[in-house]
Amino acid sequence: MKHVLLVFLGGGLGSALRYLVGRWTENAFALFPFGTFIVNIAGCLIIGAILGISLRFSSFSQNTVLFIATGFCGGFTTFSAFAYENYALLKNGDYLSFSFYTFGSLALGFGAVLIGLWLSRLI
Repeated sequence: MKHVLLVFLGGGLGSALRYLVGRWTENAFALFPFGTFIVNIAGCLIIGAILGISLRFSSFSQNTVLFIATGFCGGFTTFSAFAYENYALLKNGDYLSFSFYTFGSLALGFGAVLIGLWLSRLI
């Protein structure tokens, strides 16, 4: 039950922060879904770093990994919003933004995980 609570609390914090980032970016960047883009790339960086650190240091607890990687990153990042926003871009005929958003998210997301893992080795 403790693990469920850790994931729940981390997910709540991640979701609240995702909401705030979305609000912050909604007016400034109305033509492109930067809020989801930013949180998904940042979440990839965080999860790469956390999982890399947990592999390096046995003192990094399973509870911390559950709270941050599963809970926080799970609540912070969002695939459903990514999929819907891509649908909206296609529906509006904005194929350039669709291409940048889709392929940029995949490339930068994967790259952010690798950078997070690399950064974890510097600690």
